[in-house]
Amino acid sequence: MATTEVHRAIEAVFRIEQARLIASLARMVRDIDRAQELAQDALLIALGEWPRTGIPDRPGAWLMAAAKRRAIDGLRRDKMLARKHEVFARESEEASDSAIAEIEARMDDDVGDELLGLVFTACHPVLSGEARAALTLRLIAGLTTEEIARAFLSNAVTIAQRIVRAKKTIACAGLAFEVPRGAELEARLRSVLEVIYLIFNEGYAATAGEDLIRPSLCAEAQRLGRMLAARMPEAAELFGLLGLMEIQASRLTARIAADGSAISLTGQNRARWDQSAIRRGLAALARAEDLGGADGFYALQAALAACHARARSVGDTDWRRIATLYDRLRAVAPSPVIDLNRAVAYSMAYGPEVGLALVDEIAEAAALRNYAPLPAARGDFLFRAGRLAEARRQFEAAAGLSQNARERAFLLERAIACG
Repeated sequence: MATTEVHRAIEAVFRIEQARLIASLARMVRDIDRAQELAQDALLIALGEWPRTGIPDRPGAWLMAAAKRRAIDGLRRDKMLARKHEVFARESEEASDSAIAEIEARMDDDVGDELLGLVFTACHPVLSGEARAALTLRLIAGLTTEEIARAFLSNAVTIAQRIVRAKKTIACAGLAFEVPRGAELEARLRSVLEVIYLIFNEGYAATAGEDLIRPSLCAEAQRLGRMLAARMPEAAELFGLLGLMEIQASRLTARIAADGSAISLTGQNRARWDQSAIRRGLAALARAEDLGGADGFYALQAALAACHARARSVGDTDWRRIATLYDRLRAVAPSPVIDLNRAVAYSMAYGPEVGLALVDEIAEAAALRNYAPLPAARGDFLFRAGRLAEARRQFEAAAGLSQNARERAFLLERAIACG
C-alpha cells in the first residue's frame, strides 16, 4: 500500500478512535488538553511507523498503547508518585501482540464508562449551553473548530476561545471524568440531553444563515444519542429524545425543494420520508414508554412527531390527538413557544378562529417578542380563515423578523400568495 494510502487509512482510523482515546486518557491524566495532546502524539507516531510496518490488527489498542507510553514519559518528567508510575508503566510496556490484546480488552470493558464520563464532563451545567455544545462536538464528535464554526455560523476564533474557556472552567472546578451516580445522575443527564437536543435542532431548523437545515449536525446529535442509549438502556428520557430525533430526521430531505426553499409539512412528499428512520424512532419511543417515560419532555415531542409519521396523508393526520399531546406537554414544560405550537394544533383540529384566539392569549409574552413563528402562525390562521389582507401583513412581519434567508423567502412567497 502506498504511503499516501496508508496515511489516509490512519486518519480514518484516528477519526473513529479519537473519542475513545481522549476519553480514556482524560480519565488517566485528569486534563482534557493533555489528553488531546497525547492522542495527537499517538497519531504522529502511527504516521511515522505504520507506512513501514503496516496497519496493525488492533489499531485502536495500538494507538492507546502509544499514547499511554507518552503519558508515562510525562509522568516521569513531572516526578509523579512512584506507585502511580508503576501502574501506568505496566500498562504501557512495549506492545507485543498479547499486550495489545490485553489493552484492547480493557478498552472495550471501560470505553463505555470512559466515553460517558467525557460526555457528562463536556456537558456539565457549570458551562453555558453554547460552550457545552461546542466542547461536545469537538471532543466527542471530533469536529474541528472550523467545522463547528460553520455549523453555528460563527468564526473559528470565537469557537476556539469558547472551547478553551470551557476547558479552563472544567479544570478550575476540579470535575471528575466519570459518570455521576444517584440523584446527581438524573440532573446531569438532563444537561447532556439538552446539549444533544440543541445540536439536533440547530441542524433541523437553522436559526440563521442561508441554509434551512444542516444534516451533518442532526447526524452528530443522533450518533451521540445512539451511543448513550447503548450504555444507558434504562434512561427513559434518553430514548424519548432518540425517538424524536429519528422521526424528525426521517423528513429532512423532504423538507427542502430543489432550489433550497422550504416545503411545509403539509406539502411534503411523504414517499420521500425515510421509513427506516421512522421505524427506529417508533421503537425508541416505545422503549421510553415501556420504561414509564410516556409523559417525559422528549417522549411527548416524539409522540407528536409519530402522529405525523403514522399518517399516510395530510388528511389522515390525527390533529385532535396532537392537540391533546400539546396539552400534556404544556403541563410538563410550560412555555410560550409550546403554547404557540399548541395553538397551531388547535387551529388544525378545531378551525383557524380557535387558533387565533389562543395566539391572542400569548401574543404579549416576552419570549415571543420578535419571534418570527408567531406572526407566521397568525398569518396562516388568517389565510385559512379567508382574511387575506390581514394574513399578508402578518407574513411580511414574520419575514422581517426572520434571520434565515430561506425562511424569509418562504414567508414572502406566502405573503404574495395572499394577493
